[in-house]
Order: sequence, then C-alpha cells, then structure tokens
Amino acid sequence: MRDEFVRRRGWLDDATFVDLVGAANLIPGPTSTELAMHIGHRRAGWAGLVVAGLAFLLPAVAIVAVLAWLYVEQGSRPEVGAVLGGVAPVVVAIIAHAGWSIGRAAVRTRHAAALLVASIVAVLAGAPEIAVLLVAGIVSLVLGAGAGAMARGGRAGGSGIVVAGSGGLGALIGPLAAPVVTAATPLAVFATFLKVGAVLFGSGYVLVALLRAELVDGLGWLTEVQLIDAVAVGQATPGPLFSTATFIGYVIAGPLGAVAATVGVFLPAFIAVAISIPLLDRLRRSARARAFLDGVNAAAVGLLAVVAAQLAIVGVRDPVAIASAVIAFVLLVRGVGTLWLVAAGAALGVIRLGLPPG
Repeated sequence: MRDEFVRRRGWLDDATFVDLVGAANLIPGPTSTELAMHIGHRRAGWAGLVVAGLAFLLPAVAIVAVLAWLYVEQGSRPEVGAVLGGVAPVVVAIIAHAGWSIGRAAVRTRHAAALLVASIVAVLAGAPEIAVLLVAGIVSLVLGAGAGAMARGGRAGGSGIVVAGSGGLGALIGPLAAPVVTAATPLAVFATFLKVGAVLFGSGYVLVALLRAELVDGLGWLTEVQLIDAVAVGQATPGPLFSTATFIGYVIAGPLGAVAATVGVFLPAFIAVAISIPLLDRLRRSARARAFLDGVNAAAVGLLAVVAAQLAIVGVRDPVAIASAVIAFVLLVRGVGTLWLVAAGAALGVIRLGLPPG
C-alpha cells in the first residue's frame, strides 16, 4: 500500500500513511483492510471508505469461496488430503512464527511478560479467549502498562500484581460465558463471526485462536483439521487472512454460511473505522488506547502459543511433519514468504502420497 499510494500515486505522504497505520492498529478488525478504508476515505470521503474496503477484500473472498466449494465437493479425495496434510505443519509454523514476531515487539517489560503468562494459564484453565484479550487490555490500562508506564512499573514490582497468578485474571474472566451450543444456521454463523470481528485487534493470526475457541471447542461446528485447512487456504490466497472466515462459513453452512461469516467478521471493521475517523488525532495521541492495546497484544501472543501447540498435536504427528514444521519456522525467521512455504508443504504432501507405505 505504501508503494502504491505514497510512492506511485502520491495520494498520501509518509507521515500521514504512518499515522493511518497506527490508527488502524488501535481499533478492532483486520488492520490491512482498515488501512485500505482509511486511505479510501482520505481520497474520496465516506463513499471512498466503503469502496476501498470492499475492493480490498472481495477478490480474496471470491477466490476463497471457490476453494471452499472445491474443498466441500472434492475434499475426500486422497490427493486433496495429501496436499492439506503436507501444508498442516507449515500452518502450525506460520502461527508460531506470528506469535514469536508479535512477542518480540509486544513483550518487552515485566508487566507484559506477566500478562502473557497469565493469559496462557487462563486459556488452559478454560477461560474464553475473547474475554482473555479484553481483560488483559483492561488490566494493562488500569496499571498504566503502556510503553513508558510499563517500563517504570516493571521496576516497581508490578509483575506480581498482574500474575497474582493467573488467578486474578481468571476471576475477572470467570463470569463471562463460553459459547452456547446452537445449530449452525446462517444467522448463528453471522452472530458468531460478528462477535469475533468486534473484539479482534492487530494480527489476523489471533483470529485462528478465537475461531478455534468458538467453533471447535465451544460450538463443535468445526474440527481441528478443518480449521488448519481453512488457515492454509487463507494463507495461500491474496488479501487479508480474515477471508478464512468465508471458507469456514461455507464448510459450516454452505453458500449462505459463507456470506454470513464474511459479513459478520468484516462489518465491525467498517463501523470501527467510521467511528474512529473523527477521533483520529485523539486516538493516536491517547496513552490509554495504547496501554489497552499493549495488554491485548501481550495476551494475543499467549493465545497464539496455545493454539499453535493445540494444532500441532493434530497436524504434526510424525518425524517428517515435525521436520517440516521446524524447517518452515526457521525459513520464516529468515524472511522466506509464506506462500512459498505453503506450496512446498503441498508438494511434499503429494510426494509422500506417491511413496510406498513405511
């Protein structure tokens, strides 16, 4: 986007572009899509916001919808299973790398580390992931655990307050209910994805953790393997990772489910951008907003660690798969693109299919 709209077209200068990136990070929803909306609004007002958002996400949604249809119709073929089986370890590595990358930037103080540990323990104890993110943000806000305040608080022994073990965090989260099991109607799919989209900050990979909690553990609409497959498709196609929602909606409830999931997960982003635009300058300068986001990011790293481990149990079961995941992680750290790694995993799966058993 910087290359297209700052360097090539001159619609924005670098300072404005950086400001819009920061603003997009401070509101819930897919950051890349929200950045497109902000740029569209700067260029052509409110109509530009809507057009830019739709233009950015619709190509990816259309491609993913076609792949979802093929998956449902042809997913039982051994060739398809081999490809997806080869990609699964790569997906686990991608999620683990996302957590590692976010963690390097988000977990630099004792307060942040304490929130990370407390979040992991709370999730493993059964606390709803959405609640963990929100409570971590609130705790960070209350403690003044933003960038500068976190550094000062770290020397004051504040970590013990946050960790109070995870017991304190768990007590705050306890009253928040887990998903209520219901039939997978398009309306229920819409409501579920609307809830996820309304509380999801920052990296799209946190979406995986929330969807696993809601759809695999909570509602039972999806299996672990189907979730890994959905992430693989979202990762291997252009556009925001949130287009994974289209794939999952189709698998759960057909074409109407795909539409419901897509609208549900992206609608909060359009609303959040529209609301934030008049408050843009105040939002960027707000230490409180950044403190809240610091807490959410620390918890998000914990969620990604847990979900990577949980998906690894399902998708990384033999020495070849373990080696694939480790090599993929190392290559990601070295800067190799995810699309190349997904393609390599798919090729390895096909090769393994043609080898004799044992």
